[in-house]
Amino acid sequence: MKTTETPDQLVQSSLVSQIEDFWSKDELTGALKKKEPTINIIEKNGVYKLRVLAPGFKKRDFRVAVEDRSLIISAEHSVEKKEENENYVRKEFSANSFSRSFHLPDNVTLDNIKATYKDGLLNITINKTNPEEQEVKDIKVR
Repeated sequence: MKTTETPDQLVQSSLVSQIEDFWSKDELTGALKKKEPTINIIEKNGVYKLRVLAPGFKKRDFRVAVEDRSLIISAEHSVEKKEENENYVRKEFSANSFSRSFHLPDNVTLDNIKATYKDGLLNITINKTNPEEQEVKDIKVR
């Protein structure tokens, strides 16, 4: 059995195909899905190590800070793409951001936190203090 399409159906089918091709060949549409990065926390040999899997970001996109004994990790990244053809102009953008915070225990050194970013992985190292080194302050009772 042979199916026949009218000229209007062919035009509509062709248009739908072009629209689907237009959107499917773009890497930006995948970036529109908001996803929190995976974070692994490891405590070993007197050090806390946080490994944040955050591909697609650049080193300058990150902010790592300590506020009120909370470690705050955030990043923001945007991409803009413009494609011009004789029949159309296509201009798109996407933005991706996240923010995570962790309360830091009392046994960490806040002045020696290090962060590096390479190949989509943000590594944060936080040294623990020895119990003997924790500052003890005597307060006189008056």
